[in-house]
Amino acid sequence: MMTTELFWLTLTIALTASLWIPYIGNRIKELGPPSLAWFPLPDPPPKARWADRAMRAHNNAVENLVIFAPLVILVHLSGVSSHATETACMVYFFTRVGHYGFSIFGFPIPLRTVAFLVGVGCQMTLLLALLS
Repeated sequence: MMTTELFWLTLTIALTASLWIPYIGNRIKELGPPSLAWFPLPDPPPKARWADRAMRAHNNAVENLVIFAPLVILVHLSGVSSHATETACMVYFFTRVGHYGFSIFGFPIPLRTVAFLVGVGCQMTLLLALLS
């Protein structure tokens, strides 16, 4: 049976795995379909500012998934699941949605930073559950 933590991890992985789609669509719109050259030239930066922000938000999501996923798996394997760890995993997912949305739509930095820091708090909740 899938635990609540693993359910939210699965959704977070699916989200992170799909965040590249908007900015790659923009790359194709700006540069045309990719060529079949063996050694293509590096892509120029996106002209659309939202696409650049989307690319950076996706990178941030991947970087944080590297921390979040092992914590969730360790919580599951250690059997330290609790209401706090379940809630932390759910909140983490929605902070990643918020972070991406705040980034792509160019919201002020404090909103994006708050979303990021709430996600870090969720990671710390999982870590504390493992260490206590």
